[in-house]
Amino acid sequence: MASSAGATFTVLFTVLVTWTLISVLGKAAGGKVASSDVLALIGFAVLNYLPTILILTTFISVLAAVTRSYRDSEMVVWFASGMSLARWIRPVLTFGLPMVLLVGTLSLVVTPWAKLKSTEFVERFQKREDLKRVAPGQFRESSSADRVFFVERSTEGATVVQNVFVNSVDGNGHAIVVAKEGVIESDGRGGQYLVLSNGRRYQGVPGQADFQSMEFERYSMRVATQVPVLGTDVPTSAMTTPQLLAAPNQFTLSELLGRVSQPIVCLILMLLAIPLGFVNPRAGSSANMILALLIFFTYNNLVKLIEASVKKGRMDFAMAWWPLHLAAALAVLALFAWRLNVNHRYHPLVLINAWKRRRHFKGALPAIHKAEAE
Repeated sequence: MASSAGATFTVLFTVLVTWTLISVLGKAAGGKVASSDVLALIGFAVLNYLPTILILTTFISVLAAVTRSYRDSEMVVWFASGMSLARWIRPVLTFGLPMVLLVGTLSLVVTPWAKLKSTEFVERFQKREDLKRVAPGQFRESSSADRVFFVERSTEGATVVQNVFVNSVDGNGHAIVVAKEGVIESDGRGGQYLVLSNGRRYQGVPGQADFQSMEFERYSMRVATQVPVLGTDVPTSAMTTPQLLAAPNQFTLSELLGRVSQPIVCLILMLLAIPLGFVNPRAGSSANMILALLIFFTYNNLVKLIEASVKKGRMDFAMAWWPLHLAAALAVLALFAWRLNVNHRYHPLVLINAWKRRRHFKGALPAIHKAEAE
């Protein structure tokens, strides 16, 4: 199980990192996040999805181990030795309980911290000074949403910009400023100005012919500066678990339900993999794996559905967090009872023995026909 878990986790983690890398690089290229924060944001995103990856890894690894035992006819020896399928529970729990604890720790502690840090990184980038948000060759809106900047290129650490275009909107209409060069200067009191050189300014209302035009050698434009105030509006997904418990409402309880459900889902799916791992030795194991993936995604989507119902106020938290998991646990017990009933016509041992008798009979048919002919 550990070997299968290592291989499964490696594949899933590689896919996750690749998908996250593409997503974050796309945001960085679009100017939504800073390019210097790409690695940190990738790490935070991976921590966010890591509990789901570990749940799927545990489920697949236990299922693969049980399925292989059936496929290699080792379960025939297991049952013939008087061993019950329930004897698999102890080694599976020995392997899986540390994974459940890890998923619980990630879900309740690490993931909220990662989301909080990711939110702070994005807020810090969005609340930077206007000109520091400008990327050469791209149009960028100011933090006050009343000004659009465009520079062809920047030099000397982005303090000097060349071929500048600025479109401002105020009560008097539109003001368009174009200049060959601009320099960022400070007034010594916390304010910053974009000082443009050798340019032209147009002022007026679009659609009317009364535009004013002037040329200048030096033109100062105040740039909005903001001191980043982080954490003033923290989303519920970034709140710590004690904070969720201290402020119970439909939004915090919905987030708490999602966090508590992850270790429970990991434990139930891990036990479900034991009776679900039966496979006919003559057939392949791909059907089992497809069924397992369908069960995993269905279970998680149902948890998300209940979480959304609590968030919208349609269900109470006290009556929402346990019925789905109880139904899943009863399904596990029912599958165990079915597999433990050795006299059932669809019991694994009965099916395997029937398949072996059929194969032996087919192998003896030529000899029987020859004897009948003689």
